[in-house]
Amino acid sequence: MSASDFELNCEVRTDQGKGASRRLRRLNNQIPAVLYGGGEDPVSLSIPHDDIFHATENEAFFSHIITLNIGKDKQQAVIKDLQRHPAKPFIMHADFQRVQANVEITVNVPLHFMNEEKAKGVKQDGGNLIKNMNELEVTCLPKDLPEYIEVDVIELEIGDSLHISDIKLPEGVTSVELSHGEEHDLPVVAVQAPRSEAEVEEADTAVEVPDAEVPTDADKKAEDSSEGDDS
Repeated sequence: MSASDFELNCEVRTDQGKGASRRLRRLNNQIPAVLYGGGEDPVSLSIPHDDIFHATENEAFFSHIITLNIGKDKQQAVIKDLQRHPAKPFIMHADFQRVQANVEITVNVPLHFMNEEKAKGVKQDGGNLIKNMNELEVTCLPKDLPEYIEVDVIELEIGDSLHISDIKLPEGVTSVELSHGEEHDLPVVAVQAPRSEAEVEEADTAVEVPDAEVPTDADKKAEDSSEGDDS
């Protein structure tokens, strides 16, 4: 999949502040965004909400080079932050970082677990696969950025686990955690023994269902205020 698979049409935004951001979302169905980095000044942008919303439905959007079409100018970038509405399926704001071909970038890449149901400890012994991570923060040049990283668990038996150092990373890709030392070699996935019926019953009885809370006027006002954005 190439960078051209993700393109967003943008406009430079000159109207700043919370009020401007609200008008942008409610009247124009666009969201405020910022493009920064690459040794250039930050640029405030507006992006059609539906375009970026549909793009984010694809997991690969978060680990791909994205082309931002700003008028006739094309900028290569990665998504660094995405703010969503706390209660509605709506994107509030996006941050993009420019990329340069010869400068390494740091990105969270999704982990794809292979052979989950075929893992020895799961298929043969009825164990449970426990995932400690769903993505891994890596550093690489833009050309080496993987869409995802595969983690094969087929050989895992009960009691076994895989750590970051056990994952085969693509060439040119390094783990940010491991760069901090061996003590940061965190567990990624493990197979645990199946729980006994007594353990299951004990866990069920320990769960308390809280009473439903009716939203107050203060709650609603807090939700409305979260829609504001200074960027």
